[in-house]
Amino acid sequence: MKHRELGSSGLLVSPICLGTMTFGRPVEEPDAIRLIHSAIDQGINFIDTANVYEGYDRYLGSPGGTAEVIVGKALADRRDKAVLATKVCAPVGPGPQDRGLSASHILRELDRSLQRLKTDYIDLYIIHWPDKHVPLETTLHALDVAMRSGKVRCVGASNHNAAQLCEMLWIAERSGGPRMTSSQIPFSLLRREFHHDLAFCERHSIGVTPYQPLQGGLLTGKYRRGESMPAGTRGADKPEWMWELDDSLFDRLEAMESLAGELSASPARYALAWTLAQPAMSSLVVGVTRESQIQDALASLDVTLPPEHFEKLDAICPPPWQQPDPIRGGS
Repeated sequence: MKHRELGSSGLLVSPICLGTMTFGRPVEEPDAIRLIHSAIDQGINFIDTANVYEGYDRYLGSPGGTAEVIVGKALADRRDKAVLATKVCAPVGPGPQDRGLSASHILRELDRSLQRLKTDYIDLYIIHWPDKHVPLETTLHALDVAMRSGKVRCVGASNHNAAQLCEMLWIAERSGGPRMTSSQIPFSLLRREFHHDLAFCERHSIGVTPYQPLQGGLLTGKYRRGESMPAGTRGADKPEWMWELDDSLFDRLEAMESLAGELSASPARYALAWTLAQPAMSSLVVGVTRESQIQDALASLDVTLPPEHFEKLDAICPPPWQQPDPIRGGS
């Protein structure tokens, strides 16, 4: 497997990253540990979790920690084989200090994550969401303290746009603080709101590690027009986490599947291959519930889309509107 650079971090990561959001339920601990071991055995060295992940049992303000505990157990004898990412910001309780990007919350939650993960360092510590109540300088200073203590190797952002990343880079350059090395955004063929941010990330050596590259299973081909939700899928078990399955969506899915068929590729492999071909991509965060899904994700590395497919996919799933350049013309 050819590894990719994670932005300017110096870390080399597998193009597929194992996501752990569903660990706890529906993926029970023994199965989750087996999946982690299988992923590592097949060459995946990048594992993504968060202090709030606890599968379908998650509710706003619940304590979280379930996925981190599972990952810690799985990596007990193979920590050196994994580039480990976790996150901070989302609420883990009802109190005012139980959320956000203040120094108090970040440094407290970092220690709790380290304890659950049974490790003394985090390779990539990610601020999970923007926090409008805390100045970025305060957040970056707390992350600097974490890095200087040796508890964090590098830092990244999740759900931040290019303008927010730019401000953080500017503050880091001005103050000598930590530089954002990764950006984790929701991104797939069906969800391209951050499409025009990718060029910024590429120019500034920020590795993009998108989540939901299969859009909650919509891009796997398991959902069919006029058919009920298959048992054991997110659509059946957690419908509130799914998009509305209307005719417009199925029109796009069926057109995409037709193109995948031209390459004799499954819809999932085709969709992941398209995403990996986008600018600045370091690794795709893919959540799985069984080992065959790991194998299917890795098989996407062998799929190459011809140039004309990118044009056809832009017509099927258009990128967001971009203002034309009045001087140079075009868009």
